[in-house]
Amino acid sequence: MTLAALLECAALRRPYADAVVDGDRRLTYAELAARARALAEGFRRLGVGRGDRVLLVLRNRLEHVLAYWGLQISGGVPTPVSFRLAPGELRYVLQDSGARLALGEPSTAAALGEAADGAAVRLVAVGEGGPHRAIPFDEVAATRPAAPPSVTARDLSLILYTSGTTGRPKGVPRTHRNHYAGAVAHVVQCGYTWQERTLGVMPLYHTMGIHSLTSMAAIDGCFVCQPEWSAAQALALIARERLSALYLIPTLFWDLVHAPGLSAADVSTVRKLAYAGAPMLAPLTEACVRAFRPDVFVNHYGSTEIYTFTVRPDVGAKPGCAGRAGLHSTIRVVAASAERRVGPDEVVAPGEKGEIIASLASDEAFAGYWNRPDADASALRDGWYFTGDMGWLDAEGELYVAGRVDDMIISGGENVHPVEIEEVLARHPGVRDVAVVGEPDDRWGARVVAFVVPRAPGLSFEALDAFCRGAADLASFKRPRRVVFVREIPKTASGKILRRLLRDGQYAEITPSPQGADQ
Repeated sequence: MTLAALLECAALRRPYADAVVDGDRRLTYAELAARARALAEGFRRLGVGRGDRVLLVLRNRLEHVLAYWGLQISGGVPTPVSFRLAPGELRYVLQDSGARLALGEPSTAAALGEAADGAAVRLVAVGEGGPHRAIPFDEVAATRPAAPPSVTARDLSLILYTSGTTGRPKGVPRTHRNHYAGAVAHVVQCGYTWQERTLGVMPLYHTMGIHSLTSMAAIDGCFVCQPEWSAAQALALIARERLSALYLIPTLFWDLVHAPGLSAADVSTVRKLAYAGAPMLAPLTEACVRAFRPDVFVNHYGSTEIYTFTVRPDVGAKPGCAGRAGLHSTIRVVAASAERRVGPDEVVAPGEKGEIIASLASDEAFAGYWNRPDADASALRDGWYFTGDMGWLDAEGELYVAGRVDDMIISGGENVHPVEIEEVLARHPGVRDVAVVGEPDDRWGARVVAFVVPRAPGLSFEALDAFCRGAADLASFKRPRRVVFVREIPKTASGKILRRLLRDGQYAEITPSPQGADQ
């Protein structure tokens, strides 16, 4: 199967079912397929051939969905990137991907125009005020469709760029086979049935946005666009569009369950919740269960490179647990070492922390990074993808994720994992958000520092230190020795904490740091 076939099957099966909603604009599956076919021919006439990359610098809107499906039909390769990228970042992705065409909208026109200056790339403008000298999107889409080229499951279907938590983003090429397998797995693992309706707010340059879109096509479901996140608007869309499934990062779930309008909102149609991108701390898990009382609540742990590692189908019963290997997956936890290359057979015992690795034999797995043999050599080994994530298996064989290998704090010879400290601090009623990092210490090698976003003024280091001292599940040496109160925790679009920015001092402190404690 190819992604083009996935869409055609949906249109044949239920031609009049809602496929995509963007404000007052709606398309059925028959309409979506017809417009995507016409757009595919338009792309071909602009010189986009099989395997050619097309940069999409767009928010989640109808034109983005149309461009995505049009390229799947034409054999082109959508390469969506964040609409927040600066010109220099866009220029890097343009050059790295070798894109022949780039689509921008008013909010991204200036950056895209500057990035494309002097480059051999044609521009297409979505909406009024697009990039200078760009072809209007409606002119491209108005082309009459012709017979599409033959596309196979082995052809490239998509290139996603990683969020770049440690430097320049890396291109992750995905074939139609990878992409189709990911859509089917997502349907199964989230417990979806025919004609679910989901909120399309996770950006389409991220795996979560892609899963939301392709999984709906697999079941004739409806993708309801939300170009800009707003908890109030999300609640309104849930009620108006009778949404049944939410697939969000924990940050957005936090916003929903703390929204002033939640108690008055009609969220009764939402029966299925799933999250990914970052750990969900236990207090938030419990709040989601109270707010939505879902039939299904899934923790989906994966990556751009392989999509699914593990799933936990009832996270409300076991908060924080990442569960077992997904539909196409095999995982292991092996010894973690910064000093030597660990092999995939160096498996650690249950309960012992190590690095999580995933088999590249998965139908969802990529074959290697785009133009990055150095990254391949680092992450791919003997048929396994080394994720860089720390974790352990419990007595029942279920996985827990404990943060990044590089984020581990070694204090006084003891290994300290930020996530377990964050879990404790998040239970304090005065803490809205928290991130933990290590900073150099002459005596102990490193000491634990917590960056805290308080719910209200008045929260102090002493109060948090006393809370940690009283926590039965936090050893004394793991207590934060310093607390910094900040306006927000820097994160990627998928909700991952950018700890390197905190270590580098890139944060807005809102009160002087209180005096720390002795080790």
